[in-house]
Amino acid sequence: MKNEKLRFAVIGCGMFARSQHIPNLARSAKANLQVCCDVSEETLAGLRQQYQVRTLTDYRAAVADPEVDAVCIATTESLRLPVIRAAVEAGKPIYCEKPIGKTLEELYAIQKLLHESKVPFCAGHNRRSAPAMLEAHGIFRQQMEHPKPCPWRFNREGEQRKDLPEDGVAGMSVRINDDWYSWKSWVFDKAQAPHGAMLFEMTHFTDMCNWFLKAEPECVTAMESGMLNHATMIRYRTGEMATIMMGSNGTFGYPKESYELFGNGSAVVIQHLLEYRTAGIEGALPHKVFPVLGDRHPDIGTELGLTGWLKKKEAACREAAEKGDSRLIFTAEPDRGHARAMDRFVDEIRGEGPVVCGIDDTVLATRVAFAAIKSAQEGRLVRMEEI
Repeated sequence: MKNEKLRFAVIGCGMFARSQHIPNLARSAKANLQVCCDVSEETLAGLRQQYQVRTLTDYRAAVADPEVDAVCIATTESLRLPVIRAAVEAGKPIYCEKPIGKTLEELYAIQKLLHESKVPFCAGHNRRSAPAMLEAHGIFRQQMEHPKPCPWRFNREGEQRKDLPEDGVAGMSVRINDDWYSWKSWVFDKAQAPHGAMLFEMTHFTDMCNWFLKAEPECVTAMESGMLNHATMIRYRTGEMATIMMGSNGTFGYPKESYELFGNGSAVVIQHLLEYRTAGIEGALPHKVFPVLGDRHPDIGTELGLTGWLKKKEAACREAAEKGDSRLIFTAEPDRGHARAMDRFVDEIRGEGPVVCGIDDTVLATRVAFAAIKSAQEGRLVRMEEI
């Protein structure tokens, strides 16, 4: 099996799985789309026609299938623990979309199962595998752990400047622009998603903060105005700080996410996973742009990066308005790492690569999200030991 493709069953074939996991597995050089499993016969019929793939309606049968080596779980968050338990019992590696559970009890039960079984596990925190994020992360961590003095850093008081204990400690800002008109109705069903975007979206960004800052969260404070606007601040035990602002009354005509990191007299800024900029880091590229996916307007915005993407998006929005089809706005998307995350997980399973996003990092990111939920509900700072 070392040189053979790993055969995956995708369990839960909704819009996200059909737009990412299923086509990515079908195209992968390291994995194979073996089985699609969903409760909708109509959905499965379409997948059989498009991918000539075997289909099942019972996840237990999909997990137990002897021709399935690993599972990709893309069900709603209300159906994660039973599928993970079945995969653990079958001894099959698990790639699971986030959040992996809708309660802390589910979260810790899954963590216990995976610790005891040692089954390989990867959460769908795909941004860890995005090309722009991987490269920016390496640059920032190198600067934090092995800083090089910047020869032009303005030092007003020179040798008379007093040392500060927090000198060099990092800070991070995350800004999220989303449009809730794009959300499906289950998002507003408290039985399926009791915590809304503060859980199903927040874990992406709490994970990014933990990953970049490489520190242990100490406490969290958050505010929300209903379901669509949230502001969260995380303090880490070694002094790092992170802020996350999520606005869901925004627009797809503008980049979704922006990250700014500061520490040891330096800055790393990542815009929508399209480009990064650096300052104050000797030897680092000051600016780098990255390829986009599914570009219908390759002759527009050829400079790529943020400015090129905005030109491409303007053309796509104009096209969508003229043709009366809002789906046409989706073009030249940033590589958010979905396909790369799955391939990297295959390398991890084979012992050929590092852990991509294991259960303990996943649990920590989810705990921080639950601390933010508790803080917003109760109007107070929440310490991590409460979660």
